[in-house]
Amino acid sequence: MKSVLILGAGNFGSMLARQMNAMGYDIMIADQREDRINAVMPYVTDAQIGECTNPDFLRRLGVGNYDLCVVSISENFQTSLEATSLLKEFGAKQVISRAKNEIQEKFLLRNGADEVVYPEKHVALRLSTKYASDKILDFIQFDGGDAIYEMAVPAHWSGKSLRELDVRRKYNINIISLRRGGQSSALRPDENFQDGDVVYALGEMKNIQRCFHIR
Repeated sequence: MKSVLILGAGNFGSMLARQMNAMGYDIMIADQREDRINAVMPYVTDAQIGECTNPDFLRRLGVGNYDLCVVSISENFQTSLEATSLLKEFGAKQVISRAKNEIQEKFLLRNGADEVVYPEKHVALRLSTKYASDKILDFIQFDGGDAIYEMAVPAHWSGKSLRELDVRRKYNINIISLRRGGQSSALRPDENFQDGDVVYALGEMKNIQRCFHIR
């Protein structure tokens, strides 16, 4: 069972605790507000009330014993920055910190964060991409611009095979699997597409737009 320390039991921290609890994590959460701690107690292994930038308080938490430490403080960026720096100073194995904008992201990375999450940016990207076209059913973004897109198969693909369409050479995307009738499977190069098929395509958005004629 993986162990996680979450600093900050606001909306993001409490939601993270609930999701990690459902996945079986051993969770310690800390916040200076007693009402927040009381609200999240059913979903964590243990909780402490205290100031997350107090060195003595963090030492008592034993930050180096956790597989992951998350700084989910959002009200005060200075507090988030100090907590991130102290966690690394006290031997945290991995620190993930929350940012509200790109400037905060840069400072957190410079001050000890191994990774920065930027929920508003991720939600904006997800919504703008998913609703750019009815053909995009969902997507998973990776670093570097590539993503896996869940795409409804265009009508003109019906009756044609992947080999015949040759999308890898023409558009520099890879069709990695097929969903038909609720079942997902690998797609054979000579298998013909059918109406209602859904594919999972790996590539850059600009190439997905070209391949699936998204304007």
